[in-house]
Amino acid sequence: MSLKNVLCTASAVAFAATGAFAAELTIAIVNNGHMINMQTVAEAYTEETGVKLNWVALEEGVLREQVTSDTATGGGQYDVINIGMQEAPIWGAAGWIEPLNFSAEYDVEDILPAMRAGLSNDGTLYAAPFYGESSMVMYRKDLTDAAGVTIRDNDSWARVKDAAAAIHDPDNGVYGACLRGKPGWGDNMAFITTVVNSFGGAWFDEEGRPQLDSAMWNEAINFYVDLLGNYGPPGSEGNSFNEILALYNEGKCGMWIDATIAASFLEVDGVEYAQSPNAGNAAGANWLWAWAFAIPAGSPNAEEAQKFIEWATSKEYVQAVGNHPEFGWGSVPTGQRASTYEIAEFKAAAGFAAAEMAAIDSAAPAASDIKPYVGVQFAAIPEFPEVGSAVAQEMAAALSGAKSVEDALAASQAAADAIMREAGYYE
Repeated sequence: MSLKNVLCTASAVAFAATGAFAAELTIAIVNNGHMINMQTVAEAYTEETGVKLNWVALEEGVLREQVTSDTATGGGQYDVINIGMQEAPIWGAAGWIEPLNFSAEYDVEDILPAMRAGLSNDGTLYAAPFYGESSMVMYRKDLTDAAGVTIRDNDSWARVKDAAAAIHDPDNGVYGACLRGKPGWGDNMAFITTVVNSFGGAWFDEEGRPQLDSAMWNEAINFYVDLLGNYGPPGSEGNSFNEILALYNEGKCGMWIDATIAASFLEVDGVEYAQSPNAGNAAGANWLWAWAFAIPAGSPNAEEAQKFIEWATSKEYVQAVGNHPEFGWGSVPTGQRASTYEIAEFKAAAGFAAAEMAAIDSAAPAASDIKPYVGVQFAAIPEFPEVGSAVAQEMAAALSGAKSVEDALAASQAAADAIMREAGYYE
C-alpha cells in the first residue's frame, strides 16, 4: 500500500485546482516526541490530499480529561483522538468511537497481537496503534560501573534500590533513580501500579472491592516513597515522562524505569537496558500500553479521519520517518508492527529494540488469581480513571511528605470504596 493508495486523489485534484483545502481534520494528540514528529512528517499528507490537519497537542493528563469529556458528551471538537488500551474497548462497546475497517494492504495482522487485543472489543478494532510500549529499566552503565554495581534483567527491587543509592550523587547533579511522581491514573499510577503488582498487590478483589488497605500496597508504597524520596531528584511529585526525559538527557539520572518508547529519545551515551524489577511477583511488573488513534462517534469527517489513521499507522509511515532527513531509523514509532523489527536499518539504529520487544512480549494484562481483572497498570473497567485519579493525588502527597503513606493509603481506600459502591459493584 503506497501513500497514494490511502489518500483521496479527488481531494488532491480539487486542492491543486483551487488552492483551498478540500477537508480539515482536528487531531488531539499527546505531546510526546513521536506525536510531535508526526506533525512534520504529515506535511506530505496534506500536500498529497489537500486535507488540512489541525493539531491539538496536550500534556498527557490534560489530553485524557479533554478527550474523555468531549467524546462522552458528543462535543464534536475533534475528528481524531489519541486514546489507549484502557479506553478503547470500553468506549467502543459504549458506542463512543467508531469501529475501524482498513484495506487489505494495511495488513492488520502485522500489528502486534498484544496491541490488537488491547485496542479491540469482541474482535472489533476500535483504535489503531501509532506506537506501543511496555516499561523497562534504562540506566547509565558508566555510572553503574563506576559505583561497582550491576543491574540485571528482572532484578529484585532491593538490588535496584542499592544500585540507586550507589549511583546517587546529588552534589554533582546525578540522581540515583528518576521515576514518575506527577499525579494521574496514567502518570504516577502507571509506574506505581507495576510496583504494587510486583509486591503481590492488586487494585480490586473479585467483587470489585478496593484493596488499597492491604499489606502489599503498604509495603509497595513505602518502598516507592523511600526509593524516590532518598535517591530521586527534588520535586519528583511534579515529574512525568517529558520532565524525566529532559533530566535524563541532561545527564542527571542514573536510571529511569518507564515506557520503552523513551529509548527512542535518549541522547546520553552508554545507556543500557534491563527488564523491569520485581519484589517476588514478575507478572505485572512491566506495563502494556499503546497510544492509538480513534474516531469519535458521529464525526462528520469520519471517512477522511479513517484515511488519515490508515496512513499514520501504516508500514509506509514507518518508512517515511526512517527515511526523513530530520529523524531517521532510530526515531521511528515502535511497539506497534512486527515488520518494523525486521527492517535492517531500524535494527542497526535501535539498540533498544530487543529489550523493548522482550518487555512487550512478557507483559501480562490477563486476569489472574492475584489480579482478577484485565490490565497491567490499569484496570479495564469504566470506573478506573476516577479511582486512579483520586489515588494518584494521595500518592503524590505521600511522596512530597504532605501525608504519611498510611494516611494517604487510608484516604485512597475510602475514595475508591465510595466510587465503587456508587457504581453498584457491592453494597
